[in-house]
Formats: sequence, structure tokens, C-alpha cells
Amino acid sequence: MEETSAPRAQWLRGVLDMCLLALMAEAPIYGYEMTVRLGEAGLDVADGSIYPALARLRKRQLVEAERRTGEGGPARTYYRPSEAGLQMLRSWSRDWHAFATSIGSIVTHTTEKEP
Repeated sequence: MEETSAPRAQWLRGVLDMCLLALMAEAPIYGYEMTVRLGEAGLDVADGSIYPALARLRKRQLVEAERRTGEGGPARTYYRPSEAGLQMLRSWSRDWHAFATSIGSIVTHTTEKEP
């Protein structure tokens, strides 16, 4: 039998870019802070997943990065969505809501039939 967390990890891989853009849309944010915020939301994501996703988003010109000197610490790279990134986030958000609604109706309908 497959572990319960395995499907959740696969689902997260499919929506990680959207989640990162959504966090950035609130305010410029650095990579480690994204990991913490995702964890607070119940999504366990390793740093090793965040940075390749950020590189993908930058390559697609959906994200802009700015290096800022740290206050008493090392410099950090802060990320924010580009205008194209905000447009993509809106599109992905609409698609996600439609997709989640469809899946929810199937799963709810099926689980209501169980004895």
C-alpha cells in the first residue's frame, strides 16, 4: 500500500510554481522564507525544491529577483512576480479553482456512496 503522504507530495510538485507566485504576490520574499511560509500552511517543501522552481520561474520571466544586503546577516535574494507572472498567477488560480471543484465533486459524490 502506498504511503498517504506520497500523493500529497506529487500534488504539491504540480502546484509549487503557483504557490510560490502567490506568496511573492503578497510581498517580495526570499527563498527560505517561502519554505517557512509553505510549512506554516501545512506544505512541507525542502529548500532543494524551492530554488529549482524559482530558477524555472525566472527563466520563464515570471519572476524578478533583487539582491538586498542583510541587516546584520548575509545578503538575500528577494523574489517578486513580474507583470507576466501576475497574469500567469491569475490564470493558474482560475484553472486551479475549476480543477479543485471538479475533483471535489467527484470525490464527494463517491465517498457519500460508501456504506
